[in-house]
Amino acid sequence: MRKNAVLIFLLLFAAALPSPALSQAISKQAAANPATAKATFAGGCFWCVEEAFDKVPGVISTVSGYTGGRVKNPTYEQVSAGGTGHTEAVQVEYDPAKVSYARLLEVFWRNIDPTQKNAQFCDYGSQYRSGIFYHDEEQKQLAESSRAALQKTKPFKGEIVTEITKSSQFYPAESYHQDYYLKNPTSYKFYKSGCGREARLKQLWG
Repeated sequence: MRKNAVLIFLLLFAAALPSPALSQAISKQAAANPATAKATFAGGCFWCVEEAFDKVPGVISTVSGYTGGRVKNPTYEQVSAGGTGHTEAVQVEYDPAKVSYARLLEVFWRNIDPTQKNAQFCDYGSQYRSGIFYHDEEQKQLAESSRAALQKTKPFKGEIVTEITKSSQFYPAESYHQDYYLKNPTSYKFYKSGCGREARLKQLWG
């Protein structure tokens, strides 16, 4: 009698499990509606880009790093020397239910100088070039549309030279770079002010 009870329980348990087809459908639905998404932006010094996006409601985390180059596992010394092809960038994890990618693009544009080629503010070299690194076709289309719209409505002179390219391997920067503006507020403010970032942004965007 006990063996029969165990058998009945196992049969009921097996029947309660989702079928392979149902499991696949659930997996596809989860993939189509992820709880979080990623966006990658380059806007010169990644400390400053981190600060800008950390203030946006719906952004879960930001990570400073390097992308767009040809050297694996680059160090800050290598990237800052300008020989790796990488640019300083920030990878943003966000909740699409709380903030849209279009909104992140707005924040990005208003925190960079789109007219500077291979530079941002006082930092010069391709390692400081501005760029949008899209993760899928939707991000690509939104990025290109936002750049086209900005070209028509921009409140400043000069062509927009910011790159829009497919995302590639992102390498997180060294730990001392993460949340630098929070861990070293005095030196960060000195750098940001001395680099003329805020003054130039005000000149560009009002």
